[in-house]
Amino acid sequence: MSLETDLILDRRRLKRRLVFWRVFAVVALVVAALAGLRGGGLAPEGAHIERVTVNGLITDDRKLTQAVNGLANDDHVKAVIVSIDSPGGSVAGGETLHDAIARVAAKKPVVATMGGLAASAGYMIAVPASRIFARESTLTGSIGVLLQTGDISGLLGKLGINAEVVRSGPLKDEPSLVRPLSPEGKAVLQGLVNDMYDQFVGMVAAGRHLDPAKVRSLADGRAYTGHQALGLGLVDAIGGEREARDWLASAKGVPAGLPVQDLSDGGIASHALSGELGMVVLDVWKSLISQSVSLDGALAVWQRSGN
Repeated sequence: MSLETDLILDRRRLKRRLVFWRVFAVVALVVAALAGLRGGGLAPEGAHIERVTVNGLITDDRKLTQAVNGLANDDHVKAVIVSIDSPGGSVAGGETLHDAIARVAAKKPVVATMGGLAASAGYMIAVPASRIFARESTLTGSIGVLLQTGDISGLLGKLGINAEVVRSGPLKDEPSLVRPLSPEGKAVLQGLVNDMYDQFVGMVAAGRHLDPAKVRSLADGRAYTGHQALGLGLVDAIGGEREARDWLASAKGVPAGLPVQDLSDGGIASHALSGELGMVVLDVWKSLISQSVSLDGALAVWQRSGN
């Protein structure tokens, strides 16, 4: 074999060795990097924080509730931020969403952030969270239940209109727009309101780990600023989403670099009635429609002065 042939064979053997060791070094480097990142909190592919946005009036929204329920068993969701800007809504709607959020909070970290307004049912849905953040000027609290009706019997009398009612029992048409509320009817409705109020107090006491007696002392329907609510134990800290994410990272080990994804419940990321439009609709609703015509019409809403 010639010298030239030997040199060519040696070069080929050297190249093969170099390729082997280069590949080995790259693989080792990748493995070490992945191990280091995993030890430092690397999340699996697709992992994220889910943001549930609730704006405007809270109603019994089946699609939203189903979407929130699904977060509990979604392994890609490492934490949930409930972003609230709402004056409240129906008691049934608040209760349903509260329970859905509580089911998620039983399995993974949940924090609530409050915007300008998170009162009544808007506060109700915040209490299952492990930590509640509010702005100094947030209006929150307003723990209570409201049933309103109207009486247009005087107007009908002036118009010469008489209303005839056939009922199976003396309380079947209580309350009624066409006659004054009877003392017995008022007592029954007050009992309904009291029972729903007790449920609301129980939710706050359980979620905030407060004595029910203390909650009752705060739950006379009044709203509090975020600054006041912090001192009363109704919220945990002043801040917004940035502070909430910092807390998730430091207290719950949720990687700080995780992306935040907005919840989609079939294309609806938040309530359709929001901001001033929602407040206008709420005012019209309260003024023109009896919330107590049906038993599911009880409201947990914050009412602005003058209403």
